[in-house]
Amino acid sequence: MFSSQSLTGFAGLSLFGGLLLAQPALAQNQPGVPAASQAIGLASDSLTLGATLQAVLDANPSITNLTELAAASTSRLSQTRAGFLPQVTGTATYTRIDPVVKLPVGGETLQFAPNNNYDFHLTAQYLLFDFGKNDAIVKVAESQVQTAQDNITVARRDLAFNAAQVYYNILFMRESIKVQDQQIASLQAHRNEMNKRVEAGVSTRFDVTTTDVRITQAQNTKLDLQNQLRNQQVQLARLLHKPTQADIPVKGRLSYEPQPVDIEAEVTKASNNRPEVKLARDAENTAALQARFIEKSNMPSLGAGVQAGGKNGYILPNIDRIRFNTVGVIQLSVPIYDGNKNKKQRVEAEANARAAVARTADTQEQIRADVRQAVNNMDFSQARHANAQQQVAQATEALGKARDRYRYGVGQNLDVLDAETQLSQARLALVQAEYNYTLGQYQLRRATGEQIWQ
Repeated sequence: MFSSQSLTGFAGLSLFGGLLLAQPALAQNQPGVPAASQAIGLASDSLTLGATLQAVLDANPSITNLTELAAASTSRLSQTRAGFLPQVTGTATYTRIDPVVKLPVGGETLQFAPNNNYDFHLTAQYLLFDFGKNDAIVKVAESQVQTAQDNITVARRDLAFNAAQVYYNILFMRESIKVQDQQIASLQAHRNEMNKRVEAGVSTRFDVTTTDVRITQAQNTKLDLQNQLRNQQVQLARLLHKPTQADIPVKGRLSYEPQPVDIEAEVTKASNNRPEVKLARDAENTAALQARFIEKSNMPSLGAGVQAGGKNGYILPNIDRIRFNTVGVIQLSVPIYDGNKNKKQRVEAEANARAAVARTADTQEQIRADVRQAVNNMDFSQARHANAQQQVAQATEALGKARDRYRYGVGQNLDVLDAETQLSQARLALVQAEYNYTLGQYQLRRATGEQIWQ
């Protein structure tokens, strides 16, 4: 799920961005978070990380979609609970019959049914007992509501980490550009010194030209970094739904604050907090409830109903008179044979339940691996940071000696240029080690399921 490789140079930036995608964003003033990262966006016209995440979450239509789906699930739950309430229906019927039976008796004609028939009544029905079928339906609906809410949590987390990826890529690119600026300024100062030496006749123009080539190379690298920085700013603008504003103001810097980690404690924390675990358990619970509902669906049901109203056509000779009438009924429904459909449904439900249990176990294994990978990345970055610090010190010393040798005519200009390049690479390695370790912290926070966007 996460890459454990350390990237060197700028060619690996796109790959390293993939690692950042899976890392938790930082909320301000949270324990265990680098203080420098918490200080992001102190200026009134800059964007804090917390504000960025909130703006992205508020504006994203996918969150709105999932929120509405959760509302629909809640509504379905209310509908299923309505099964415990009486159902009342009002009905009004008019029927015209032609011809009707008429019988002549004693010079009169008896009509046994009216031509115009009216029937107005209210019907109330209530389910007295269903052996837990309706209750099983409600339990399934409740589980589906929980799943919808957990889906929102997962979507918000992933979106927040996307925003954090872009946010910290911007900081990383800015720090890298600063390193390039240092190299360019140092090379330009060296070139100016060589121009004086050329004017004094102690150096050749070739040394100046060679230095100009290195300066141009460093400037080209800086241009590449500036282009990548601009692209990250455009990406942040897209996440913030500000397509016309490419240069989003962002302030902050990378920092290196190593902290001890208890792997077993973090694994336990992840097992309890990761939304993937909650979703897997939701699926497991829903599958079990579906199996219970299917078992109950083939049970008898007992209901009662009453009807009261008025209709005509009752008593001779006033068959057109509308009279009050009532009806009461108790009904027992017993399923007898359904072609073994319910039995086959139970087999399917039991298989789904076993599959859900297996998915939960697999999710737990993946989460444990995520935590260990995050800790490994942090340990690796710590080692790289210590090594990069040593490289910076060694490269700084080597550059000083190369300059002295060149200044006293016992060294070559290429030695100075190579030393400049090595120092720049060592500084970049140090920045990237800080970046990697910071991301490792975020990766661990994500792996343990912290909701850092709240």
